[in-house]
Amino acid sequence: MSASQQDGTYPRPQLCRAEWRSLDGVWAFAYDDEGIGLRDEWFLPGARSLFDREITVPYPPESKASGIHDRGIHPVLWYRLDVVAADLPRRGDTERLLLHFGAVDYRAQVWVDGRHVADHVGGQTPFTADITDVIDRPSLRDVAEPAASRHVIVVRVEDDPTDQSQPRGKQDWQEQPHKVWYERTSGIWQSVWVETAPAVRIEDLSWQADPDDGVRAFVELAGPIRRRLLVIVDLEVDGRHLAHAAVGLTGRRGIVAVPIAELCNGIDREDLLWSPEHPVLIDATVALREADTGDLLDTVQSYLGIRKVGVGGGRLLLNGLPYFLRAVLNQGYRPTTHLANRGTDELRGEIELAKAMGFNGMRIHQKVEDPRMLFWADRLGLLVWGEIGATYEYSATAVQQLTREWLAAVRRDRSHPCIVAWVPINESWGVPNLADDPAQRQFIAGLAALTRGLDPSRPVLSNEGWEHVDSDIVGVHDYSGDPARLRERYGADSDFGEHLDEPGDVAAGRIVALTPAQVDRFRTGRAPLMLTEFGGLALSSRSDSFAYTYVHSDGELAKRLSELFDAVRSIRSLAGFCYTQLLDTGQEINGLADDQGEPKLSLDALRFIVCGEKDPDVESQ
Repeated sequence: MSASQQDGTYPRPQLCRAEWRSLDGVWAFAYDDEGIGLRDEWFLPGARSLFDREITVPYPPESKASGIHDRGIHPVLWYRLDVVAADLPRRGDTERLLLHFGAVDYRAQVWVDGRHVADHVGGQTPFTADITDVIDRPSLRDVAEPAASRHVIVVRVEDDPTDQSQPRGKQDWQEQPHKVWYERTSGIWQSVWVETAPAVRIEDLSWQADPDDGVRAFVELAGPIRRRLLVIVDLEVDGRHLAHAAVGLTGRRGIVAVPIAELCNGIDREDLLWSPEHPVLIDATVALREADTGDLLDTVQSYLGIRKVGVGGGRLLLNGLPYFLRAVLNQGYRPTTHLANRGTDELRGEIELAKAMGFNGMRIHQKVEDPRMLFWADRLGLLVWGEIGATYEYSATAVQQLTREWLAAVRRDRSHPCIVAWVPINESWGVPNLADDPAQRQFIAGLAALTRGLDPSRPVLSNEGWEHVDSDIVGVHDYSGDPARLRERYGADSDFGEHLDEPGDVAAGRIVALTPAQVDRFRTGRAPLMLTEFGGLALSSRSDSFAYTYVHSDGELAKRLSELFDAVRSIRSLAGFCYTQLLDTGQEINGLADDQGEPKLSLDALRFIVCGEKDPDVESQ
């Protein structure tokens, strides 16, 4: 099956191989509150009796779905899985076995059969260990474990909830959730899986697919490269062959330019362009061969979307045309799994729900989301803003940790056509003194520059919603529940632009632009204005709830929503909006649907409110 038409279960959807197996399921588990596990060598195969609980991976132990549901503070966690060798993917004599972790929060150490195979720091990004040499050395196993029948994987995780230098997003650092922060997600929270791959293989694959500049594949190889190799790319759409290209490599990295004749044809070109209304995906087969003999070394399946995103004339541009963004905020935090999810059906359902409500975009807030959700956004057609969980202090350690993890996230997700903007910082979280501290301003400007250096094809917001230093879009967060006030602040007669460079009250709709260049970029239309958080209406209140505006009946909710959306759509200076939020989340009960995804008004009513049109695909304002 092609990469674009898979069922969404493959954990790395843009680099697929046939031989793989999920290791999600029941693992042995133990807390190490006394910090003795390393000393007492819990990583050895014979230490099985020390793991006194069972946990369902990939659900964090704080969650109900894990089977543990312990919300206390436990800084060190241990996992163990005994794997029957016959259940591993089939492997040829020269092939390698790769162990993948989608995300482990926060510091992870991994052993296989008592031998250390990996260290990783960063709770939102993936890592891989080649475990072939370990499992092929039976002398490293405990004598009680039959060498031919099973192997032991052990993972130790450190996650200190009091360490505010860790990029943690909306996980609360206090013992109980408060305000807009939620219960913690520790340990393994995305899929664990193994795959078989050739010794000389395609290790990393990314795409730049621009309708004007064409398609390019960026390939990185692993393994012992002793001969000249050939990378071959074949593209097809809807089962029809589209393009072919090949490039010789003598090193580990190469770029394959893939000419597509139909992009030069003004009529055919439009049929190939990706957008929310036309989410056409191009399937790719990438093969690695020896140049001299033609012997096939590796083959992977991938996909891409051809589209161009930018800003200009005070608007977001998609494929060269102004595009009005109707986005909804999604916390990516679920009641029984926390930051984890129950799989492809749940992820697809959230994308489908947003589209059914009339939205064409989603801001996945304060987390690096599971790549399988991005797959569904690519396939079903929904624009996404890529974001990361914040730190909560400014220090050398926080700068280092956030920068490293952010760049890894951008690298992981830069080929998804759904992503149209990058957000490394939100509301000055982790940089609380931007106005007075030049170092903090330099930091977020540097993050924006690094992001563009890694991916120059998308707009970057240096600080979403608040104090802007170097942003391609001026995002504003304004939770006023008064439609007239929103028109006054941002409408044709507004003095918003005149006060952009003056200190102001962010809650009252004034954003501080901390550099003259940012002010100029806004005033000349090179940085469009968007209302990137607004609304936050809640249908009812309870003692522990949080919302920005409370209403008391379905009728009042519909009326207030209609008034707010009508006001926002009428403001010609706005290039788009993002409503808070899609689902009730924790104590935030301001979702358009409850925490089970049940809409609070009919989908037809919500679609009419959001779009102002009965046709949800109308994009003009």
